[in-house]
Amino acid sequence: MAGDDEAALAANRAFYEAFAGADIEAMDALWARRADVACIHPGWGLLAGRDEVIDSWRRIFSNAPPDIICHGARAFLLGDAAYVVCLEIMPEGVLIATNLFVREDRRWRMAHHQAGPTSERPNIVAPPADAPVH
Repeated sequence: MAGDDEAALAANRAFYEAFAGADIEAMDALWARRADVACIHPGWGLLAGRDEVIDSWRRIFSNAPPDIICHGARAFLLGDAAYVVCLEIMPEGVLIATNLFVREDRRWRMAHHQAGPTSERPNIVAPPADAPVH
């Protein structure tokens, strides 16, 4: 479908906006309802199933709100699935992430998120703390 790459990137932006805002309602709305979901946070084991994944975000958001910026997102389409690869820039360092989306009810919903260490260092100037998520 035309525009699917832009739609997948928009879903990815919504994910990072929910992440940066510690918005559990928005995060919950982004995850797939019918597809199997999984998540691997850096340093964690596999989280499988929607309840376990959403609970992990509740635990993350219950601590200090994350300071995270998505950078260099690229979408890859696979029919009714798409994945986005991007860098997660945080004060603690840079991670590389893969976010898998599936089409449910004509919109992209997240089915998998995995982030981990990378040696890649983007050549960007850090934005002010109140800058919008990209």
